[in-house]
Amino acid sequence: MPIKIEKNGAITTIIINRPQVRNAVDGPTAQALADAFRAFEQDSTAKVAVLYGEQTFCAGADLGAVASGENRNRLEAEGDGPMGPSRMLLSKPVIAAIEGHAVAGGLELALWCDLRVAADDATLGVFCRRFGVPLIDGGTVRLPRLIGMSRAMDLILTGRPVSAQEAFDIGLVNRICAQGNARHTAEQLALEISAFPSFCMQQDRLSAYQQWQLPLQEALGNEFELGMDVVRSGETVAGAKRFKQGTGRHGKFNNGDS
Repeated sequence: MPIKIEKNGAITTIIINRPQVRNAVDGPTAQALADAFRAFEQDSTAKVAVLYGEQTFCAGADLGAVASGENRNRLEAEGDGPMGPSRMLLSKPVIAAIEGHAVAGGLELALWCDLRVAADDATLGVFCRRFGVPLIDGGTVRLPRLIGMSRAMDLILTGRPVSAQEAFDIGLVNRICAQGNARHTAEQLALEISAFPSFCMQQDRLSAYQQWQLPLQEALGNEFELGMDVVRSGETVAGAKRFKQGTGRHGKFNNGDS
């Protein structure tokens, strides 16, 4: 199987399982990834997903498949992206757990995720630069949005390797952990996030994504309407009542304080 799916309560971990090709993604693997994330989206018990690669995160598209013409990635303007889920905007967060390399299309998968946790010896980069393979899974869009145009152009034009520490320093990754601990660290972060009132978190997240395509005043109006959906749902009043009872005060974020 090109991917594995493991569930632990509210956390779904989706694992790319092609270590023999450094988890490069061919057509069937891309389809499996897209289907796995669609299933996660529809699963009412799942609140946060982790995307992980066995031994290494992902080396990008499977150039062996591209060269042979067998099991090539999908190349259509509509529908799933060449790497699978890269055009989806899910309602729930996804965290990339990066061991080894997240390069080329693998970097684009990591950029698609909401947060990125990297092992301290991980390497990221636009390695496809050297082979004439374009960024067509959101890399030229998401990279400038995450780290700014100047830094993004450095990575896009040179294709140079980026260490975990540099990636953290420029905002490309959100957490660094010891080698071999990326999955555990990402799953713990996912558990923390899953403990919060979910509808409010999802609406705030959605507003942050939608604001990119809106003028300021429209973005502020959209934020307000999404927030009012939360207020009308009763989740805000329920949280206020817990606060009044003493739950979650003084900056405490225990799971029981959700």
